[in-house]
Amino acid sequence: GATVTGVCSTRNLELVRSIGADSVIDYTAGDITELDERYDVILQVAGTESPLRLRRVLAPGGSLVLSSGMGRLNGVDRIVKALVASPIVRQRLTTFVTKENHADLVTLRELIGSGAVRPVIDRTYPLGQAREAFRHLESGHTRGKIVLTT
Repeated sequence: GATVTGVCSTRNLELVRSIGADSVIDYTAGDITELDERYDVILQVAGTESPLRLRRVLAPGGSLVLSSGMGRLNGVDRIVKALVASPIVRQRLTTFVTKENHADLVTLRELIGSGAVRPVIDRTYPLGQAREAFRHLESGHTRGKIVLTT
């Protein structure tokens, strides 16, 4: 029931629309922290934008949820800074870490099977090419997930 705004580069605008975003913002076209829009929740699953800068487009009392990102220690430095700042700002700055369990995986399989969730697969590699797969992933130019097959 949420209205979803995706943020991506120009080459991924249509991809993000195709997987269900109601609107998309091209971060290469300008500073996303200077937008007039305010968001109740920002879920940052990748990126380099500082959590403290993202607060500029977060509604008062809104929540910024960090999952990963670029930076030192794969973004851990950004997450730690946000957690330290959270008690002293009006907005909630928090993290999200998945904890896989059987019931959730069954639900995910059902959502994918019904078409309600459409995973985006960039490339598939045989397990013997895992090194090449990780090189591609680290290039920062993947469009979706990398899959290793046995």
